[in-house]
Amino acid sequence: MPELAQFWGSDLMVGPTGDLALVDGTQEGQQRVVRRLLTNGGDYIWQLGYGAGLARFIGQPGGAQMIQATIRGQIFNETAVARTPEPVVTVDFSDDGQASVTIRYVDATSGQTEVLNFSVNA
Repeated sequence: MPELAQFWGSDLMVGPTGDLALVDGTQEGQQRVVRRLLTNGGDYIWQLGYGAGLARFIGQPGGAQMIQATIRGQIFNETAVARTPEPVVTVDFSDDGQASVTIRYVDATSGQTEVLNFSVNA
């Protein structure tokens, strides 16, 4: 079932007819992955165990490795991500401490390789 088009950190989108835009398939899966990874654990009151809270690792020793490990531990909770081949996660830090995350994974529905990029701020 489609859900509202709203990528983390941006506004809801308007569809071609003026209604709220919907997404499904690959875009829906990407929205769900990013939402899970950036939501702090315990912040979603209907599911307290939901969320990886990647921002808590910014500025911490070994932050890049901790972000990679957390992503690997959380990403398979989303059905959009195929288990094989295993996703490849890259984390790079800019001079201002912002983490740039790239995840290359196979979409479980389409079988296509997808690349997901997003930033994590403290």
